Amino acid sequence: MELNVRLFALYRERAGANTISVAVNDGATVADLTAEVRRQLPNLAPPEVNIVVAVNADYAAPDVILKPGDDVCLIPPVSGG
Repeated sequence: MELNVRLFALYRERAGANTISVAVNDGATVADLTAEVRRQLPNLAPPEVNIVVAVNADYAAPDVILKPGDDVCLIPPVSGG
């Protein structure tokens, strides 16, 4: 299945795009998706950084199963002060 993944802030800058297309197997989880994104874009986030994923406007745990047409967003860590 092919998913369009929206990137925000630092991830958008590092990827040089607002959206990327990611192919994953049917029944893939959020964890499978982030592993594939890391493979495609190794400089997106260091291995120790947890990539936060939202699916259909809700934060998604790594075990959430993705479906065709899901609205998937990758959100980098935010710090403030």
